[in-house]
Amino acid sequence: MNLNFKNKNALICGSTAGIGKASAMELAPLGATITLVARNEEKLKAVLSELPSENGQEHNYLVADFSNPDSLKETLSNGISKIYHILLNNTGGPKGGPIFNAALTEFTAAFSQHLLCNQVLVQAVVPGMKEENYGRIINIIST
Repeated sequence: MNLNFKNKNALICGSTAGIGKASAMELAPLGATITLVARNEEKLKAVLSELPSENGQEHNYLVADFSNPDSLKETLSNGISKIYHILLNNTGGPKGGPIFNAALTEFTAAFSQHLLCNQVLVQAVVPGMKEENYGRIINIIST
């Protein structure tokens, strides 16, 4: 199995904690250049400072809030200047608990965060993946 991601760019969502951060911390030593994505800039800066870059990578981050697909689209149009080979869609929520206690607005928010925003991200990165003849999209969502 080839685990060399040198010269590959990875866009990692929800990357300030949990699975997103762990994924970024695993891909960077394998050579990937990481773009962290989350809504808290201070946490993004902290994770950025922890990322290994022994392969000469210049990691960066984008501040984005997945509560609004149009805002995410604008952030991506202003912040994506490179081709991404790897997209890790990873968004938290909805909050846990019995489904019959959940408000309809919670379902709407979850649909927007997990499906609509993921589609915005896919549309932003797939053209570059096609151009490079290489791409991986990993979707991680909660239930």
